[in-house]
Amino acid sequence: MQINSVGWDIGGAHIKAAVFGEGKIIAVYQQPCPLWQGLDKLKFAVNAIKQQLIKFDFCHALTMTGELVDLFENREQGVQQIILTMTELLPEAELLIFAGSAGFVAASQIDAHHYSLIASANWLASASLAAQKSGNGLFVDCGSTTTDILLLSNGHVLTEAYTDYQRLLSEELIYTGIVRTAVMAVTQTARDQGKKIGLMAEYFATMADVYRVTGELDDAHDQTDTADGAEKTVLASARRLSRMIGCDFYADELPRWQQFANNIRTQQLQQIQSGCEARLFQKTLPIKSPLIGAGVGRFLVKQIALNLGRPYLDFSEILPLAATGSAMTTADCAPAAAIAYLAMNYKYNIDSIPD
Repeated sequence: MQINSVGWDIGGAHIKAAVFGEGKIIAVYQQPCPLWQGLDKLKFAVNAIKQQLIKFDFCHALTMTGELVDLFENREQGVQQIILTMTELLPEAELLIFAGSAGFVAASQIDAHHYSLIASANWLASASLAAQKSGNGLFVDCGSTTTDILLLSNGHVLTEAYTDYQRLLSEELIYTGIVRTAVMAVTQTARDQGKKIGLMAEYFATMADVYRVTGELDDAHDQTDTADGAEKTVLASARRLSRMIGCDFYADELPRWQQFANNIRTQQLQQIQSGCEARLFQKTLPIKSPLIGAGVGRFLVKQIALNLGRPYLDFSEILPLAATGSAMTTADCAPAAAIAYLAMNYKYNIDSIPD
């Protein structure tokens, strides 16, 4: 089997990779990687993915958000160290770095003026591909940690923001996700047994607990440790949620905690929907323009599309995965999949994915 490229998305908590070969995406992978604990975690995760590849001396393309972790003194150092580590891990490979608006740059040609363009630019890769393939729409990537919201118009990504700071100001980046986000970061109050109650500002539970209890978190996406280091069952998750309001958990009260979880879910969904409405208010898109969902939390994007009376388009329909039976899809790892495809387009000017 001919393999043309591998796209890598180096995050602070996960490493994602997608393989492009024979004109299509043929595999996607995700490995947990608590990068803040050291570069050895990055090496372990990348090597775990490399072991699943047929070979790895072909073109590799790289984007990242991991430069933000507090292992590094600043973003510049993070970008440098991640590129250096990946170069060491792929010594025989051609390595292209995605420098956002500047496109792809060979790793050997990277210098100081590229660092700010490379840092946390993965959103632009997947949004650009979505714009190319769909024309108009609202691209929403709801992941384990963050949510990106980008307007797409006439095949282009409409944004004046670029850095995380700028995108937080513009609300194109909302720091909320469905796995790693602490419940106390989503809301300070919730409804329990018909009453409003304040939540404890303690790291007792994460949104993964909420979505385990609601039954919406796929096991394949559940790769982060729990807040207390205990098991990832529905009952254990309900117990962690009960601690948020100073209660003990009893199994026969599970329906109570399912309602509690659904209330927190609703508040997170409203936060993301508010961001979507703000983007749509900025520019009027044709009503048939879809919300394009990516990320492991895109089931929320699908519901928001319904709430807003707009069609929903899954990123996996834009860039399908040829393999069957895979636990992951291109939508789960959208930046990695987009990078793999865009790198081949950059090198060979291909366009083998049909509109």
